[in-house]
Amino acid sequence: MVGRVSSSMDRDGVVEVKKLLHFASLNNVMMSVFGRSYDDFGVDGGDGFELEKLVREGYELLGIFNWSDHFPIISWFDFQGMRKRCKNLVSRVNVFVEEIINEHRERRSEKDGTTAVGDGDFVDVLLDLELEDKFSDGDMIAVLWEMIFRGTDTVAILLEWIMARMVLHPTIQAKAQAEIKNVVGSGRPVSDADLPNLPYLQAIVKETLRVHPPGPLLSWARLAIHDTQVGPHMVPAGTTAMVNMWSITHNDQIWAEPEVFNPDRFMDEEVAIMGSDLRLAPFGAGRRVCPGKAMGFATVQLWLAQLLQNFKWVANESDRGAVDLSECLKMSLEMKKPLVCKAVGL
Repeated sequence: MVGRVSSSMDRDGVVEVKKLLHFASLNNVMMSVFGRSYDDFGVDGGDGFELEKLVREGYELLGIFNWSDHFPIISWFDFQGMRKRCKNLVSRVNVFVEEIINEHRERRSEKDGTTAVGDGDFVDVLLDLELEDKFSDGDMIAVLWEMIFRGTDTVAILLEWIMARMVLHPTIQAKAQAEIKNVVGSGRPVSDADLPNLPYLQAIVKETLRVHPPGPLLSWARLAIHDTQVGPHMVPAGTTAMVNMWSITHNDQIWAEPEVFNPDRFMDEEVAIMGSDLRLAPFGAGRRVCPGKAMGFATVQLWLAQLLQNFKWVANESDRGAVDLSECLKMSLEMKKPLVCKAVGL
């Protein structure tokens, strides 16, 4: 990723942060799930190009306002073409994922039919379950695609918000870079083992999750089957309720100066973000907490550390590079105007 940032600066003089992070995140998930990466995202006809199209189509379909959800009677007509597009997407996903599963089967058949522990990827884990008659092909495709689909954009979106804040707050950026230099030095890249020793870097990630939670409405949707009293509020039967994490993290009764971006608040007080402290639970909590929370949080910290270790991030002089913190709620809470800035080598 560091090389891609340098290439973008050499080629364009700026970095389109979201685009670069999206492809890096997609490759990261693909490596974990399928044991492969792609360099042909922009090449028509390549596997990477097809994969990116599938992911983009999925996000677009989930984010479209579907009239049939609110007026079931018109669902027969499919005048928005949603049903047709969904069926087409499912068919293409099945072909794409099944081909990779079959490649794994062929590779394993050349051995003893299994893969040694720690020697394969997530497809191999599911194929081992298949041997125990616990998974069908349809189950595997559904699980694998869910991991790819859910694990791609959230990391890119959060890191884009973080880098926007780094550009807007050079003092905070410099403090994080000083911490990295003091702990790691400049002779080697930051590694996973360094992350526990970078508390200020972690505080920056936490503060960004507080101010710009990628999932402002947590998927804890619950349907009230009878009238329910929740604190001072009466929830009528038939109401679907969701947790508004954005409202919680911007509540001045819970957070001091909630509109101020201040990572130091997490240096003064330890706030767990994995679900045990509901003041800040970006991954949810309880039995249905995000299964990829640890991997996602570690990935964001590691990539942020590497980006800050190698570059100073500054605003682009042109209007195209102005930092605009306006929000746009799609599947996640995104920057309405994608961040375009400069990365100056350190």
